[in-house]
Amino acid sequence: MSHPWHGLIDDAALFPPEELPMSAAVPAHFTHQRQWYADLLGPFVVPATRLLQLSKESAGRHLRVNLTLPGGEPVLDTALHGLNRYSTIHLAGLEIPLADSDPRALVAKLDLRLAPETAAYVEIPSDARAVAAADTLIGSRHRAKFRTGGTVASAFPTENDLAAAILACAGRGIPFKCTAGLHHAIRHTDHRTGFKHHGFLNVLIATAAALDAAPLTTVAGLLTERNAETVAKEARGLADDGVTAVRRAFTSIGSCSVSDPLDDLLSLGLLAHPTSKKENRDDLVAADPA
Repeated sequence: MSHPWHGLIDDAALFPPEELPMSAAVPAHFTHQRQWYADLLGPFVVPATRLLQLSKESAGRHLRVNLTLPGGEPVLDTALHGLNRYSTIHLAGLEIPLADSDPRALVAKLDLRLAPETAAYVEIPSDARAVAAADTLIGSRHRAKFRTGGTVASAFPTENDLAAAILACAGRGIPFKCTAGLHHAIRHTDHRTGFKHHGFLNVLIATAAALDAAPLTTVAGLLTERNAETVAKEARGLADDGVTAVRRAFTSIGSCSVSDPLDDLLSLGLLAHPTSKKENRDDLVAADPA
């Protein structure tokens, strides 16, 4: 990992609230891949039902995707069969809800249907129910997915609920991603909707605490923190090995915006534009009397 933010942002521009048309989202993704921040970018997230449209818009260019299957296990075989029709669309990961009826059977089926190097993100409840759900992933290569927001207030888990879910995965060695409502770094209230959004940087430091077996109140408290400098200072305080461990646990966010998390990292001084680095070096050279 070249820096703490490598592969942080799974490009979910097709999803609310951005909901870009495919004709805009795909070119934008390829543009992001050519920018200086390209290594922050993860796969392009696309519903399995839109593969044909994606193939047309990508026009033969190779594209890594996370395929979402909101229909769950019943549509798994059909989706994978359909994906095989497109030689330039490469499966980076699969995002699928946990089956209520027989969750262990779903995990076993994923093992059989996916290539050994491909992991699924199994969507589990982002609350205290995550404990039982996470147990089904123990011993598998698959990961958890938490939904941390949406288009209604009830889609946003409380700090205690999300803390319980993070602790459930951290304590079992199960990596997880977060999706929806998490494209800004710091906990905040959206002035347009009144929804209380979690911050991805809050999740990062809360995950660090969870990996150290902190109690629920501590992990939830870190998710609650709204002071940007306090949260950024906690993130900066992680040693290199600590950052590596946290990012292995908290793998990515699904964000409808790439620019929002990028701009937040820049404004908090946790990421530097290469032009700024060059200017700083030039200033140092100019100031050097030797």
